[in-house]
Amino acid sequence: MSGGTATRTTTADETAAVRESRRRMTRDGLAISAYALPVGLVFGLTALQAHYSFLDVLANSAIAFAGGAQFAAAGLVKDGASWFAIAGVVALVNARHLLYSAAIAPYATARPRRERAVMAHFLTDETFALALAHFRRIGEFDRRGYWIASMAIFIPWTIGSCLGYVVAGAVDTNGLGLDIAFPAAMAGLSLGMVSGRRDVAAALGAVAVAVPVGLAGGASIGLVAGALIGPLFGLAVPASPNDESSAPETPEPSAEAGLP
Repeated sequence: MSGGTATRTTTADETAAVRESRRRMTRDGLAISAYALPVGLVFGLTALQAHYSFLDVLANSAIAFAGGAQFAAAGLVKDGASWFAIAGVVALVNARHLLYSAAIAPYATARPRRERAVMAHFLTDETFALALAHFRRIGEFDRRGYWIASMAIFIPWTIGSCLGYVVAGAVDTNGLGLDIAFPAAMAGLSLGMVSGRRDVAAALGAVAVAVPVGLAGGASIGLVAGALIGPLFGLAVPASPNDESSAPETPEPSAEAGLP
């Protein structure tokens, strides 16, 4: 009898922890959503300058849904670049998602392959940061939490893109500084994920690589270079007690945790 009571209490505590983590993630997601709408607006304006149709804008946000890659592609289309060059740049900009997937994979490995494929479509920078922080807090995968994180970005981004295209030149993007709003929000959110000297070394290393490479070869190339090389700086530094990544993560399958 006492054993059963202990089990129910533990489960209740775990469920309460998941709900609290979801609430925290939702608050963070709403803050990011406040930037997703205006930056989506900027993309709509950019797409109009590149002579996209409204359906092109909608398809880019709903099907491509790649943020920085969408901006890069629109700029290349505007400049009349070849489709081969556009595909190459988009692939390069999106290469960082391989790292995102590798970080999320231990938590989602028990999910069906079809579900993981759908999840991958919505794995943006912001979804990754929100979801991974949530999974780390609760120590397991949470499907509902993942979709809260992804929709916090997908819905306002898509709405903003369409509105930006429709209202066209009604917004002075340079004057409002909307081009730096999303990166600034992501930088602030990422600070909460730094937990030890390895994380600090990786972040500083990524900046040290991204800035000069970006100045020499373009922002997109600098971003990818920083994302790929930055973690090597972290690996080169001895782990500290605060480094969460120094201990292997063994997330509990969602089915055993009683999650949806």
